[in-house]
Amino acid sequence: MEDLRRGNLYVLSGPSGTGKGAICAGIVAETSAVLSVSMTTRAPRENETEGQSYFFTDKESFRAIIDEGGLFEYAIVYGEYYGTPKAPVLTSLGEGKDVILEIEVNGAMQIKNSVPEAILIFVLPPSFAELRRRIEGRGTETAEHIARRLERVEMEIAQIDKYDYLIINDDLAHAIEDMHSIMRSEKLRVGADVEKKVQEYRSNDNI
Repeated sequence: MEDLRRGNLYVLSGPSGTGKGAICAGIVAETSAVLSVSMTTRAPRENETEGQSYFFTDKESFRAIIDEGGLFEYAIVYGEYYGTPKAPVLTSLGEGKDVILEIEVNGAMQIKNSVPEAILIFVLPPSFAELRRRIEGRGTETAEHIARRLERVEMEIAQIDKYDYLIINDDLAHAIEDMHSIMRSEKLRVGADVEKKVQEYRSNDNI
């Protein structure tokens, strides 16, 4: 019998500095969920590992994968390709594992169009002022770059209505627990395939 508890696909988006990565790391550490690994054509950086940080490839191979329909979404950033390979995600979902994608808003909208059952979650800090403080606190960007990031935030926030859930990350432990709550709720959702689930349940020896 096919397992009734199939894996769900979760997509986390939000401005830089909201703590998306920390939330994902907390969930992966505490559950059987897996974090999707993106593919890119840029060169590996120091301490990046193939298959863990990214799947690294060349542009010709990346474009071939696009033509084959092998990506859920992709984007070109500063001349380099980034995308989400379908195969490892589908394998994990088929094994009943939840999969988490941490991607930007445009990629999330591509996922929403191609995988309507995906669960989209937007992450924000408690205030715009706190977001500015977090970005400035990194000390790695110029004032001009920070201003551009904050302008982009306004455009990203305008897309919140296309998401299913909003997590306000004012405390990391609470934000992780909010994510847990979302995942527990989604496991209880009846869903569009309710008739198939009932048939599968009846095919078991429960009733």
